[in-house]
Amino acid sequence: YADLAKYIGDPRKQKLPVATLVSKEWAAERAKLIDADKANCDATAGEIPVGNDTTYLSVVDSEGNMVSLIQSNYEAFGSGIVAAGTGFALHDRGGLFSMDPNSPNALAGRKRPLHTIIPAFAQKGDVRVAFGIMGGWNQSQAHAQFVANLVDFKMNIQAALEAPRFSKHTFSVCDVMMENRFGQNVRNELTSKGHRIELKGTYSSGMGGGQAVMRDFSAGVNYGASDPRKDGQAVAELPLE
Repeated sequence: YADLAKYIGDPRKQKLPVATLVSKEWAAERAKLIDADKANCDATAGEIPVGNDTTYLSVVDSEGNMVSLIQSNYEAFGSGIVAAGTGFALHDRGGLFSMDPNSPNALAGRKRPLHTIIPAFAQKGDVRVAFGIMGGWNQSQAHAQFVANLVDFKMNIQAALEAPRFSKHTFSVCDVMMENRFGQNVRNELTSKGHRIELKGTYSSGMGGGQAVMRDFSAGVNYGASDPRKDGQAVAELPLE
């Protein structure tokens, strides 16, 4: 019923993910929530990956030169305006301006709006990382968790991307979205402090998706990682013959 409430409507008026919902793969994934020995009182709708408007890539070459690049139209085809002779559409991030003249983000010419686009670098000693995590207002939160996983919990970049995430998607009340891989003790402690937990899937697309590369300059070794929450992969380039 959670899936029904989230994904089902009038098929004459909107496109519905029927093929996914009736697939054996989807049924197998949802069946993992069933425990014959214990009631499941936290069952939520499954997460169906959807196409979005942002893409991120990070690259490192044999010399250690790095690129951290994120591109986002914001909404579908962005502004709908194609720059002459280029073939790409300009974004419509201007929609994030405030119409309140007293706001620091007030609409004005020759001014950039507040936005969530964060291609990132981090460096400590001889190690440098280029990374980015897509996902709207979740981006800065996911970045902070990724860096904490690297620095505080000593994870490698793949483990740091895969680790369970939490996110605050609203600017009021105490709701917190958490992937279901967080332990019950963590959820109980947050609930006892007044947080309202919204449980998400194992690798929820609502938590964003990222890529990362790392260069260890002392060892001369490059590493790549890709988030299982989104399409993507880490690819090593073979030496040219």
